[in-house]
Amino acid sequence: MNFILTSLIFVPLVSVLLILALPSRSVQLIRTVVCGITFLELLLAVWVYLQFQTVSPISESGYQFVEKVNWITLSLNSLGFLQITYFLGVDGLSISMVLLTGIIGFMGAISSLPVTKSIKGYFALYLLLLGSIMGCFLALDLFLFYLFFEFMLLPMYFLIGIWGGSRREYAAIKFFIYTLVGSIFILIVIIGLYTSVIDPQATAWQANLLAPGTKASPAVITHIQQLLAAGKLPSRVLVHTFSIPDMITAKNFIPDSLLHVASGKMLGAIPIRLMAFLLIFAGFAIKMPLVPVHTWLPDAHVEAPTPISVILASLLLKVGAYGLLRIVYPVFPDAAVYYSFFLGLLGVITIIYGALCALAMSDLKKLIAYSSVSHMGFVLLGLAALTSEGVNGAIYQMFSHGLISAMLFLVVGVIYDRSGSRSIVCFRGLAEVMPAFTTVTVIAFFASLGLPGLAGFIAEFLVLLGAFASATTSGMLPPWLAVAAMAGMILGAAYYLWTLQRMFFGKHWIHPELRERTKLPDLTTREYCLFIPLAILVIVFGIFPSILLDKIGPGVSGFLEHVLVQGGMPITQALPLLP
Repeated sequence: MNFILTSLIFVPLVSVLLILALPSRSVQLIRTVVCGITFLELLLAVWVYLQFQTVSPISESGYQFVEKVNWITLSLNSLGFLQITYFLGVDGLSISMVLLTGIIGFMGAISSLPVTKSIKGYFALYLLLLGSIMGCFLALDLFLFYLFFEFMLLPMYFLIGIWGGSRREYAAIKFFIYTLVGSIFILIVIIGLYTSVIDPQATAWQANLLAPGTKASPAVITHIQQLLAAGKLPSRVLVHTFSIPDMITAKNFIPDSLLHVASGKMLGAIPIRLMAFLLIFAGFAIKMPLVPVHTWLPDAHVEAPTPISVILASLLLKVGAYGLLRIVYPVFPDAAVYYSFFLGLLGVITIIYGALCALAMSDLKKLIAYSSVSHMGFVLLGLAALTSEGVNGAIYQMFSHGLISAMLFLVVGVIYDRSGSRSIVCFRGLAEVMPAFTTVTVIAFFASLGLPGLAGFIAEFLVLLGAFASATTSGMLPPWLAVAAMAGMILGAAYYLWTLQRMFFGKHWIHPELRERTKLPDLTTREYCLFIPLAILVIVFGIFPSILLDKIGPGVSGFLEHVLVQGGMPITQALPLLP
């Protein structure tokens, strides 16, 4: 067993102890060590990406770089066994997020170099956050995923609450409450899944149908599943599991269990399985975030320091979308298919509402925050379409938006560092005095609004193509939803071009209240080191999308085959639409 994925998680986590051991006065040493750690993380992520082979996994055998060790096994007497595994792996759904985390983690460390307040505490929390995010993208055990998911909450809370702006306490507690509520929803469903799913191989060991430690053949797995379906396995030998690959196999669900697809258990007028889907979807929707549970995001972005805004927009929002890809859709394919129209409609509402809010903003950081909300709507629309183009576009949107949003929030950071203001109306003609800064801003704005040749265009084009194709292929969405989503692109062009016109073009002018304290030198060497690599990546992935699509395509095919086949079960034919 290799330990490359463990290294990706624990290099930053263990380095927290190193940072805490360094003397507080060694500021430059702490900064150098953190940059070195995040650069090593980037190298590891790139190596995993380059070594990743294009296969189509749905079963456990399809994942690559797998690390699986039994972690906790607890006898529950007549109730069977509780099993938690340290289970890591990567596939086409996660490989792009691993690469993105490596890139943004390093860029965030460089952008954090100007931080002067409590250096040791800041960088320790930063590395803890980075390792937790990577853990979410690599965990294949739902208990392990939830641990990392919760670990992200505390460092982000303190990074906003201590190093944020004037209303940092309000923004931090709002972020904490929203995320905690979403986590509770997810935890409820995790418990329900645990009581409903078994590990067939471990169960074969406990039932003495296989020698302990022996790998089960497909025939043995099938035999165990047949005995389970027939009710011939006593509950005392059942090994309940949190393994995600086991959960996506319907035959591993215990008959008459809470979340078995054909159990018929109801909560009021809704089947409990559908209610579980809605709960876990809501939990991840808060993290994305989607309308109407998005209101924590603009406040968190406005008050967070620039590097944390970069991590928040580029990575934390993607954890919510990744949860839909990795857990919600594969584990509840019947409900995902059944509610596909409502999910697509919610995606379009998020796209348009986020864009309209951005159009109304006078604070540049809030404008970009609402833009992020709008762009995450495209991710949900692509998933809801359940077409190859749509799901590939959704994953591409997650990756490209991660790069673009990092550039956008760094743009805001440059203006704020020099003037102490983010107000769009306080500046005009910045192109005269900051031509290099204007150039990278134009690239970031045009990439975000979907200009051909840049990464944002590929993502939105594929999502819209998939949404249009959905009516004739998967049959999930009507064409008018795709037409409505195009309004978001038009509104995006409107607020970005209007912002460029007001801030960067025309005769140079600064609001009188800012003139005395504002100096506007062009980009520094550190800022060039941030913007140039991101701009190159945005252009490269816009011109050569196959670099990413070739890696994720086969995984998307397996994902779609599973969701559509399992989602066509009879239970979807006679369910009430709403309670």
